[in-house]
Amino acid sequence: MGKTIRQLSEELKLSKQAINQRINSINGFRSKHTYKVKNHLEIDNQGVKMLANFDKQKRQERQTNRQAENDKDKNIDHILLKQLDVKDQQIANLQQALDQQQKLQIATVAENHRLKEHVQKLSGLLEPSSTTQQQQPNDKDDNLSNSANTSRIKENNDKQNGDKVVESNNGQEKKHKNKPNKIWWHFW
Repeated sequence: MGKTIRQLSEELKLSKQAINQRINSINGFRSKHTYKVKNHLEIDNQGVKMLANFDKQKRQERQTNRQAENDKDKNIDHILLKQLDVKDQQIANLQQALDQQQKLQIATVAENHRLKEHVQKLSGLLEPSSTTQQQQPNDKDDNLSNSANTSRIKENNDKQNGDKVVESNNGQEKKHKNKPNKIWWHFW
């Protein structure tokens, strides 16, 4: 024989509303475990056990839900930790590559500096030999007499200026026009 909601509320020390909430929260409870006797709703023994153990079942469901959530969180944490490890490894590899690049750049700059110094030394060795080559013709010029220098300079100017051919307006006559040499010592 079953119990009424009032009897069950007194036995479980819960209000009638709490008992009704429990009944409504369990799917198919009314159709399977309740029946009407006169004006009262009675709950069979199996339903009474279910309502009495309702708190235990809810706690177990909550625990299983919590356990599932915790497992899910642990899985997410595990995945995130793996990803962090991968990212840390990538950062370490990039840092190592950057260090290698910086060392290579420093070595290249040092090599460039060394090569510049070597080029400067070589150019320092080449300059005196080129100045001596330029001095040799100058020395020859110094050895010549002033009259010879004057005639040689005059010849050079004649070659540079040359005789210019001028055509007249009718295009038939050609004249050679000699440009007078104006050398600086002629003005004194």
